[in-house]
Amino acid sequence: MKNNTLDAGTSLTKFKVHDPQEELKKLALGILSLIGENPDRQGLLNTPKRFAKALGHLTSGHLTSTEELVGDAIFDEPSSELVLVRNIEFYSLCEHHMLPFFGKVHVAYIPNGKVIGLSKIPRIVDVFARRLQVQERLTHAIAAEIERLLNPKGVAVYMEASHLCMMMRGVEKQNSTTLTKATLGSYTSDQSLRAELISLLRN
Repeated sequence: MKNNTLDAGTSLTKFKVHDPQEELKKLALGILSLIGENPDRQGLLNTPKRFAKALGHLTSGHLTSTEELVGDAIFDEPSSELVLVRNIEFYSLCEHHMLPFFGKVHVAYIPNGKVIGLSKIPRIVDVFARRLQVQERLTHAIAAEIERLLNPKGVAVYMEASHLCMMMRGVEKQNSTTLTKATLGSYTSDQSLRAELISLLRN
C-alpha cells in the first residue's frame, strides 16, 4: 500500500520554486515590511534565515516517509496484550492560521502478530504533527498509520491540545484545551477495551 505522505514538492515544482529556503527568506522580508517593521535593523537581520529554517523543520513531515523512519523496527511477536505509549509531547501548526497547537497524545494498540519499536511511535506522531494540520485529522492520521503498518487487532489514539489561534486571537481563552480521539478495530467494537484504556490513562 502506498505511503500517505503528502508530496509537498509537487506544489514547489508547479510554481518553479527551486530553492524553498531562499523563497521563504524573501517572503519573510516581505512580511516584515508589510507589518511596518524595518528588516534592516539589527535584531531582524537574520530573522528571514531563521524563519525559513524553522518553518522547514516544522513542516518537514510533508516530505518524510514513515517506511524509511520505521525501517526494520517491526518485529514478529505472538503477544496480544495492550501496548500503550502515554504522554507523547507534540507540536504542530494549525492550517487555518499557521499558529502552533501543542499538547500530549496517547497511542495504544493490541498486537496481531507484530509489534513496533517503542521509540518509533513518537516518531510517527512527529511525522504527522510536522505538517499543516487540524487536530481531528492529526489524531486519525496517527491511528491509521499504526493500523497500516502493523495490522493490529485494535488502535486507539487520544490527543489533548492547546491552540494558540484560540489563546492569542479570536476568543482568547487561554485555559481551554481540545480533546480528540480515534479508535479502530477492536477499540471501536469492544466497550470493555475502551474502558480499560481510559482507566489506564486516568492513572
